Amino acid sequence: MSRISIPSVEQSHEASKPLLAAVHKQLGVVPNLMKLVGHSPAALEGYLSLSGALGKGKLSVQLRERIALTIAEFNGCDYCLSAHSYLATNVAKISASEVDAARDGRSDDARTTAALHFARRVAESRGRVSDADLAALRAADFDEAAVLEIVLNVALNVLTNYVNTVAQTDIDFPVVTAKAAA
Repeated sequence: MSRISIPSVEQSHEASKPLLAAVHKQLGVVPNLMKLVGHSPAALEGYLSLSGALGKGKLSVQLRERIALTIAEFNGCDYCLSAHSYLATNVAKISASEVDAARDGRSDDARTTAALHFARRVAESRGRVSDADLAALRAADFDEAAVLEIVLNVALNVLTNYVNTVAQTDIDFPVVTAKAAA
């Protein structure tokens, strides 16, 4: 059971309701994470704004979902693993084998593997990546904008991992458990 209450959309803060309505329009549902973060309209707006902006960036939805899976596995966030496994499969149309590989920071595609390895290095080193880490990403044909978007996608996913871990958010997707915990 969640350690921070998850209000219904109707019980949410008035300023959060239009934001949650936009989430519903986009996804067809309002995930528990959004309702939980909606306790703070400022936090919900900030999260949705960054997420929306990154969705318009250079990285494909497939790579963004793979980064989310890599970081959720690294941080042991079952809520995010569950949500992003569902989104990767049903929205980004990533195969089950590639979803599993992404959790380990791998892919059958060498360029994607380079991005996932870099994302994991950002998380492991708390941003203190080596020159070699950055050079490997550039060698895989990622430009400056893509490098920054990978870092920001890591940060966005760390944010949700931490929120869900602190709150122990009730999982409202098919449950996926971190491998280290399994």
